[in-house]
Amino acid sequence: MDRNKLTDVWKENGIKDNYEFAVLTNEIYKAWSGMKASEYKKYKGIRKESLRDNMSDVEVALTDLGEIATRELAKEHRPLGLKENKKVAKAGGEVAKTARDDLEKKLGKTIISKNNSMNYTYIEQEVLEEKNKKMN
Repeated sequence: MDRNKLTDVWKENGIKDNYEFAVLTNEIYKAWSGMKASEYKKYKGIRKESLRDNMSDVEVALTDLGEIATRELAKEHRPLGLKENKKVAKAGGEVAKTARDDLEKKLGKTIISKNNSMNYTYIEQEVLEEKNKKMN
C-alpha cells in the first residue's frame, strides 16, 4: 500500500501537521488492533525500529486494509479537519477489525503477535555498566 496516497487525501482534507498524521494513524491502529502505534511497538518489544517491518504478513495486511478503507472513506465523505478525519480513520480501522475478528474466529486464535522480525532484545545500560565493572 502506498501510504502517500492516504496522506495526500488527508492533506486535501485539511491535515497538515505531523502530529495530526500521527493521531489519525493511531486511530486506525487502535480501531483494528486495540493499540496505538507506540503501544504496539512496546508489545512487540521494539523501540525505534519500524513497526510495519516487524509485523507478520497478516498484521501488515490488516494495517493496509485499515489505511485503504480510511483513504476510500475520506475520498467519499471529504471530512475536514482533525476531528472529522479522526471519525473516518476510526471507521477505516473498524473495517480491518471486522476482518481480523472473522479470521481469528476461523483460526481459533489471535493474529496479533509479540514476535518481531529481527527478534530484538535490548540490553539496558545498567546491565552493560555492571558487565564492564566485572571485567575491569
